Amino acid sequence: MATRSRSRPAAVVGAAAAVGTVLAILAAALVAPWFSWRADALSDLGVAPGTAPPFNGGLLLGGAFALPYAWALWRAGEGAGRIPAATFALSVVAMAGVGAFPAGGPLHFPAALAFYLLATATMAVDGLGRLTTTGGRAALVAAGLHLLVWAAWIARIRPGPGLALPELAGALLFVAWVVAGSPVAPLGPAGVRRVAR
Repeated sequence: MATRSRSRPAAVVGAAAAVGTVLAILAAALVAPWFSWRADALSDLGVAPGTAPPFNGGLLLGGAFALPYAWALWRAGEGAGRIPAATFALSVVAMAGVGAFPAGGPLHFPAALAFYLLATATMAVDGLGRLTTTGGRAALVAAGLHLLVWAAWIARIRPGPGLALPELAGALLFVAWVVAGSPVAPLGPAGVRRVAR
């Protein structure tokens, strides 16, 4: 219990970073009258002069400030239960890479692909490790939903050719896991019990 209470600030900072990143993305989209959720990719916001600073800055800062969350996950896990900590750390480094390497450059696509694959892997591995718990099953459902969203997009079951909607869906599922679904989630069952004490 002492281990979790010492890592709680790291979990809270990481969760706030995840929420802040999504808010930065939404803010960039709001100030871009040209942006279409159905026709564009989120990364298009990272190359336009008026939206690049909040979009890329949000990803860079979000990635940096989310890293402590990986430490909290590491401390909460044992053995294979620590795999989500490693995949989470790699996912937020990749997320920062999306901001560091804007669309059109050779490193942008690998960073974006790595982020979405690692985010999904983090939720799936956590879910498999905690399969007997509600949180574990919810993590698996979130990972499955993310894959389903991309499968629908690939099958052209979508409102338009843009990547923004499936990208946002994946980001929101991951943020929900960080904030409320992971073993150290500040708003998860264990986090709520700690706050109530």
